[in-house]
Amino acid sequence: MIITHWLSNNYIEVFGAVTGIIFVFLEIRQTIWLWLVGIITSAVYIWVFFTSKIYADMSLQVYYLVISCLGWYWWAKGIGRRAQGAGHRAEDTGRRAQGTGQKGDGEKEELEVTRLKPRTGMVLAIVFVLLFIAMWLFLTRLTDSPVPVRDSFITSLSIIATWMLARKIYEHWYLWIVVNFVSAVLFMTRGLYPTVILYVVYGLMSFVGLAAWGKTIKMDLTTSKNE
Repeated sequence: MIITHWLSNNYIEVFGAVTGIIFVFLEIRQTIWLWLVGIITSAVYIWVFFTSKIYADMSLQVYYLVISCLGWYWWAKGIGRRAQGAGHRAEDTGRRAQGTGQKGDGEKEELEVTRLKPRTGMVLAIVFVLLFIAMWLFLTRLTDSPVPVRDSFITSLSIIATWMLARKIYEHWYLWIVVNFVSAVLFMTRGLYPTVILYVVYGLMSFVGLAAWGKTIKMDLTTSKNE
């Protein structure tokens, strides 16, 4: 009875936690449909964080809605570009593939995982610092947020990590590891226990994603050397 009563009062948060786990699973698999699930999850958590007075994270979910649309577009565009670029050499590659039993380049239609360039990393670091300061000042002076520092830190780092995900930059997984475990502690203090479980699972899955995307990079390097 207690569990049933609790679920009836927190079903929206539980639903958001479930869709969030599905999102990370699809992210690890590099499936473009992760962006649709991300849109649904973000919409749910806008309400959850608003009612819990975690305003920076609420605004972050609005950002997630926007970046999910952009990520969907960038990933789809990457698919189209690779397919178009490969089309000119697909015939020759296809002949070689038939002899080896492997797929030709024209069949590998996906946005490739890339490593973070130093210049891009510096720019993102500066953006993070500016975002953190701006959000901390806003939450401290204009809201009743009880956790302005941690909320600002999580939100700023998540903005950077999500942009990197949308561009398929490998190192975004390191940022998610930090964000997820810091978030779990924050949400524990706010009594959002399903969300705590969600972010602990996120953190563990981030290590899986780090390893899976790392294998993708190694495979791409091996393929490039053999071409």
